[in-house]
Amino acid sequence: MSEPVTVDARGLRCPLPVIRLARVARDLPDGATVTVLATDPAARHDVPAWARMRGHTILAVEDADDGVTAISVRLGAAPTP
Repeated sequence: MSEPVTVDARGLRCPLPVIRLARVARDLPDGATVTVLATDPAARHDVPAWARMRGHTILAVEDADDGVTAISVRLGAAPTP
């Protein structure tokens, strides 16, 4: 398992947070965790939609007091129980 990766998309507007996430994700193995930091409210919906379309799993969505949303994604198909 690789170390978690952070994509800093603070201050970027839609669709740039998803574009930055996709660019980083394509070079990472299945099972890697990527956290996107975003200030654009649309990222709260766009990142999970991107993850669903690509077969990734949303691990957490956390809103901070400073207006930053942290969305953690595990890349690759969800593990079977």
